[in-house]
Amino acid sequence: MLTGHAGSRRHRGPRLARRLAAGGALIAATFVLAACQSSSSSFTPLSYAKPQPAASPAGSNALLAALNGGILPSTAVASLTSQDRLRTLEAEYKALESAPGGLPVKWTSFDGRASGSVTAATPYQVGQQNCRQYTHTATIAGQPVTGQGAACRNADGSWTPLS
Repeated sequence: MLTGHAGSRRHRGPRLARRLAAGGALIAATFVLAACQSSSSSFTPLSYAKPQPAASPAGSNALLAALNGGILPSTAVASLTSQDRLRTLEAEYKALESAPGGLPVKWTSFDGRASGSVTAATPYQVGQQNCRQYTHTATIAGQPVTGQGAACRNADGSWTPLS
């Protein structure tokens, strides 16, 4: 009987070790999943980050003024009317605020002599602010012009260009 008892212990030992290993793996997996689940509520992949709605309408002068004249060279936009300069800033704001990364927001001057497009990249985060790099290409007075920059979104819905 002792031999049988010792023999059954020998067989039980490997089975017990396998069960403990499987149980340990299950416990480890549970902790990993719990950690992922608890942190997922505070982490949003940037490719899926949605900008929060603006506190004011997109055409608001305060929101557009925060763009500090935009990223096109000031010498190029000087020949535009104030209404057309406003159109360039509206296009920059719309691209930063709501356009999917890589899709251009186009504008055309009232007289049709100038036009352009603003393309913003995928949002990224700096601290608690959403930021985007963007490019503004235009043809003004028959001359091609380009501006490139980055801006971060403020709590009031405005975008501040980074210098």
